[in-house]
Amino acid sequence: MNKYGTEAQTLWNRLAPTAVDEMEDSTEFFTNLGDLASGQVAEMTPRIAGPDSPQEGYLEKVGRLNAARNQAEEIVRAEVLMPPADVREPDPEDEEDESDLDPNLDVMLEAMREQREISDHFARLRHPETT
Repeated sequence: MNKYGTEAQTLWNRLAPTAVDEMEDSTEFFTNLGDLASGQVAEMTPRIAGPDSPQEGYLEKVGRLNAARNQAEEIVRAEVLMPPADVREPDPEDEEDESDLDPNLDVMLEAMREQREISDHFARLRHPETT
């Protein structure tokens, strides 16, 4: 199981323990989910990063690629690794009541999805031969 599968397993055990208990083979489920997440991060990262710039130095390129990978991981974490809302349970260790949670979470997730669509759109414009 890769790091994404392990992260998903941790999230699901905390947020959807009943769903995990009902899985026939949770190890296989999280292994497959981790593989899916890894593939999506690998596919998204270059599109988010965009093309190299001739004026870009080594450190700028490393920074741009790391930022793109981090952004891709955030998107995948929200869209793939988190258990769906319909199987989530209240966290018994979470002493916050829901009024303390960020009311803008759904707005932030939607903004991330829109940003991904915009990045995809510009990637297609920059590299029309790959679409």
